[in-house]
Amino acid sequence: MNGSMQCTLFGGDNEKCNTIIALKRVTASLSLVGCVFMISTIWLFRKYNVLSQRLILFLSIAALFDSIGYLMGDMTPDGPTCDFEGWWLTYFDWTVLMWVSCITYNLYQNVMKHRRTDRLEKFYHFFSWVIPPLLFSLLPLIGDNYGPAGAWCWIKHESTAWRFAIWYVPLFVIIIALFGIYIYIIIYLRKQMTSWGGNYNPDDEFNNAVMEDDIKVLKAYPFVYLALSIFPLILRIHNAATDEGDDVFALWVLTVLTAPLQGAVNAIVFGLDPETRTKLTLEEIQLAWKSRSGGSAIKEYPTVSVDPSNTTVTNSYAINDDVDPAVIQRQISQDKISYSSLN
Repeated sequence: MNGSMQCTLFGGDNEKCNTIIALKRVTASLSLVGCVFMISTIWLFRKYNVLSQRLILFLSIAALFDSIGYLMGDMTPDGPTCDFEGWWLTYFDWTVLMWVSCITYNLYQNVMKHRRTDRLEKFYHFFSWVIPPLLFSLLPLIGDNYGPAGAWCWIKHESTAWRFAIWYVPLFVIIIALFGIYIYIIIYLRKQMTSWGGNYNPDDEFNNAVMEDDIKVLKAYPFVYLALSIFPLILRIHNAATDEGDDVFALWVLTVLTAPLQGAVNAIVFGLDPETRTKLTLEEIQLAWKSRSGGSAIKEYPTVSVDPSNTTVTNSYAINDDVDPAVIQRQISQDKISYSSLN
């Protein structure tokens, strides 16, 4: 351990502190690599042309900075540096959670309301970068509540009420809401499938298949997020009930193995859908890179037009080198959903 850092855990046992710090850096590094991988994948295959994929991109960017917070935050002495590290973690923990909420809301609007939500993108940015992340991260600065909090700087041990008020209570309220939304969407889709039985409609079948693929990926998220949040919650409850330095080594190990992984798991759950995995072959990567570097790869994409007197969707095609075919299939589905709402 760096000489400028003081072990405040386990009664000052430096060996245990060094183990915790090393494990935290490993998991945070894995999270960082996972985020870079997802950002690179979305960029390489131009998946950002679709709103849902742009939201995943922004989530991955937020998670990347969150991972950096866990990497730079150690047992820093109380002071301005420690306050900054505590603010950084609080702010980017909130941005990750809010992008997850926006992605869920976006899915709800697509599935339940059959609406395109591109016009809401600026509001997604506001709620994910400004309110509540900026608000909740700045509030603990009132009264100097940031400081050493074990293996990183966060809200001090003596400010337990702040820990639960600005993070753990809102976190689990949102997790419960995510569970409720996903369950509601799944039940709705099951009913839709039953109502479609015997009345075959190609557009409906295609939309349903795409939405089912999305749900298969997204429905796992609340379970994963809950699993990664449960040990930090137990740790902080234990902290609240004990004196500073009276720590359980095994509980800290479980916490540093899960809390910094939020970014990597978020990116994997949301980004590595079956469509993306089919692209992760050497041939597909080479073709995408050739297109990116100014090669001659030619792709087709649909443009959708609507006759004002008739809400029938007409697809036409244009040649463009800037859109990936896999992205197009998703865009076709979203266009169909959007225009079906006109009927």
